[in-house]
Parts: sequence; C-alpha cells; structure tokens
Amino acid sequence: MIPLHPSRFLAFDLGASSGRGVLGEIADDRLRTREICRFPNGMIQVCGHLHWNIFNLFEQVKNGLKLCAEEPETIPLSVGIDTWGVDFGFLANDGSILGLPYGYRDSRTDGAMESFFQKIPRERVYGLTGIQFLQLNSLFQLEAMVRDKSPLLSVARDLLFIPDLLTYLLTGVKKTEFSFATTSQLYNPIKEDWEEELLSALGLPGSLMQKIEQPGAVFGEIMPDVSKQTGLSPIPVIAVATHDTASAVAAVPAAGKDWAYISSGTWSLMGIEIDKPIITDQSLRLNFTNEGGMENTIRFLKNIAGLWLLEECRRVWAEKRRCEYDDLLVAATGAVPFAAFIDPDWSEFLNPPDMPAAIGRSLKSTKQSVPDSPGALVRCILESMALKYRLVLDQLRRLSPKPINSIHVIGGGAHNRLLCQFTANATGLPVMAGPVEAAAVGNIMAQALAAGCVTSLAGMREVISHSFILEKYEPEHVKEWETAYDTFREIISAPSRNASEGRIP
Repeated sequence: MIPLHPSRFLAFDLGASSGRGVLGEIADDRLRTREICRFPNGMIQVCGHLHWNIFNLFEQVKNGLKLCAEEPETIPLSVGIDTWGVDFGFLANDGSILGLPYGYRDSRTDGAMESFFQKIPRERVYGLTGIQFLQLNSLFQLEAMVRDKSPLLSVARDLLFIPDLLTYLLTGVKKTEFSFATTSQLYNPIKEDWEEELLSALGLPGSLMQKIEQPGAVFGEIMPDVSKQTGLSPIPVIAVATHDTASAVAAVPAAGKDWAYISSGTWSLMGIEIDKPIITDQSLRLNFTNEGGMENTIRFLKNIAGLWLLEECRRVWAEKRRCEYDDLLVAATGAVPFAAFIDPDWSEFLNPPDMPAAIGRSLKSTKQSVPDSPGALVRCILESMALKYRLVLDQLRRLSPKPINSIHVIGGGAHNRLLCQFTANATGLPVMAGPVEAAAVGNIMAQALAAGCVTSLAGMREVISHSFILEKYEPEHVKEWETAYDTFREIISAPSRNASEGRIP
C-alpha cells in the first residue's frame, strides 16, 4: 500500500452553482493547491419545488476521491467537505435518506417567519440564537414543513445538514460541525447547544439533532464500500468548518484584529471576527448574525445580496446574445457612473425569472431611469453592491468592539477588479483581495491543523499569507462616492424600497 503523504489534504468545496475538489500540500510553510475536479451544481425543480440532488453530489465527491487514488502524488491524508449553509435532509429509522433536500430558494418558506413568531416572538428568537432573520434559515424551513404538515416529519429520525449528509454517506457517522450548526437558527451560542425551546415550539424532539463537533475533529473514516468504489484507502473525514463562509473566513490572510471581511460570491457576507457573540437590541434592530468559526470564534456579520444579481442578468442576456463576463465588466467600466441605484437586498430579487426586468421595475418604482445597455446595468449593480457594503460597514462600526481599518475580500468576487475598486472607493478603506478559492483553502488548512502541520488559526493564516499573491485597492474619488452614498441611502430608505426584513437578500 502506498504510504500517505503527511501534509497533503483534499477539500471538497460545494457551492450553490458549482462544486470543486482541491488538493492542497504544505511544504516549506507554503500551501500549493491543485484542482482535481470541478462540476456544476444547482437546484432542480421537482413537483413545483426546488431541491438539491444529494445523490449526484455524492457521486461527484466519489469521483474526486477516485481521481486522487489514481496517482501516488495525489493521494491525500484526509478529506474535508464544506457547503453553503442552512439546508438539510432527513434519515429514516433504517438510515436511508428521505427524499431530496429542499433548496433554500424554494417558495414554501413564504410566510414561515410570521407563523413561527406566533409561537415565539422574534425578540425572544434573536435573544436565544443571535441569528439574522432570513426566511431561508433552517428554523423557518422546519416551520414551513410543520405548517404544511409534511409527511417527512412523521417518519424522520435524524436531521442532517448538507455536509452532514455527504459525510454520512462516506463514513456512516451522524454528526454536525459547530460552524454549520450556528447557521440554522436552532443553536444557542450562550448555552453552546441546540435550543430546546425552539425545537419544542416546532413540536420536534431534540433527538432529531446530532452531536456538535468543533472544527478539527475526526468525523470518521471512509467506509469499506466507498473505499472499494474509489480505490482510496479508508482515510479520515475531518470536521473542517463545514459552512463554506466559515472556511473562507478562516483563510483570510490577515494579522491583528482591525479588519473586516467580505466573503464575495453568490452571496456577500460582510462582518468581523470576534471572541463572543453580540446579542443586543441594536444588533437585533440592524439584523446582524452571530455564526461560528474556527477556534470557537464568532463571525459577526450580515448577509447581503451578492453576484447572484449579475449572474442572473448574464444568464438572461446569454439567451439572446453572446455574453462574456469580462466583456460586461469592460462595458461597465466605460458606463456613466452613479446613473441609478438599487437596493441589492430587495425581496423581488430573490429568484425572478428575468433579473434585468426585475431591476428595471425597482428603478422605475424609485423614479430612476433604467440603464439602456448591459454595461450600464452591470455598473448599477456593482456600484449599488459597493454602497451597500458601506452602509453595513457603518453599522458594523457602531456595534464592533474594535476598530475597522481595512477590508479583506475573499472568494470568487476577489476576481472582480471593478467591484473591489468600487468597494475601496465606497468605504474609504484599503481593500485586500484574495485568495479566490478561500473556502477550499480554509478547508485544507483546517485539515492541516487536525494533522498537526499548523498549531493554530493564526498559524493557518500565516501559511496562507505566504502562499498567495494578494491585490491591494486604495480608495479613489472619495468625495464623489460620498455624494453617491447620500443619494443611495435616500433611495433605499424610501418606504416602497425597503427590503422586507427577513426575506432572502
């Protein structure tokens, strides 16, 4: 049998639109990464509802393991899986998966927050969990199932979140990792356990939930049948920070504490890393969330609509003409600045069939001119996103126990040079962009921590800072952006323009 390399790790980073397997190897205090596989992902519509094809995802993970097993220099010491947050599935008494997990954009959660608040007031829910109110949260997904008398609840024995399900299919072990548990709005960060009051209000037993593990623990080893199918020895599956944003934030190559982050992709998650949750009347009013991270840290953040708006516009345009991403950004660079603004978090941007038309309706409702070209509309989107970051930064500064003197942009949005420059301009702060594959990098380094290749979160970040070239953006045209910010705030504060609190950003 080929001996396992002591500092080579395989990360599966699964996003809402694609997944990837990334192999990482640490040598001379530097991390080298290599993409093993990449595959599409997306919600599928079945009988009028949106679901995830968990079995296809499992096949893709096994395919990545098989590819690694084919060459001695790609055999990993361990494996870790991170995914998007909140979504889950159920196991029956015999251990079988009960149907395809619902996707968070499914409309069944419409009205679920309001119906749950009839059982427990929103102030009490926030006091117990410290989590931002979004109708996609696991709590409200369960409320929708209870309200609609889902037959799944009568036969479900175990609730497993998406990374839990994949780990279960690999190892047969049923557990939940800390960072993911905190995204559900079912976890109490003060008690450091599932909140029985919420489960009781749903009429669900506490036994439905799994034991919570901290990042760095071993979930279990790959089962013999999976080992046989892939040709890979029964290596351990590590409890990395299984929520992709938690893995991404662990990969922020920053020293000190005076920085904020934006994990930029389909979503923009903007926040700070702190030691204890902030659960106050003001954080409730501003709808901030307290989610878990490496070394029991708290990611105090707000979910903001991300590049989903741009990608959906591009999808619609591509049906009629060739529509390259880089060409759109070039066109946006040349478009007239500050011609129109939208609130990226308007509820009508949740999942419209035609995003450009939805943006047009938003602009007309605020008596603004609709951009007459794709480039102008892209500039409207990116400027509005950057100005929303400024708004959230101002809120963070009112709540933060520490100063914020720089911003790190991580994830796919670090590739978008125009958005990164706009972010620096709007916030007046230097922006450091990278690494792009931050979630996969954080996943790999959590495995390295478990293996003893590094000894702390700070050590993880030091290796990452040596391993990737970052791009720095300094603020430009600050006075013009300050004026634009005043206009932006007026537009989004109009009664007709307020994003419905708790709707998906």
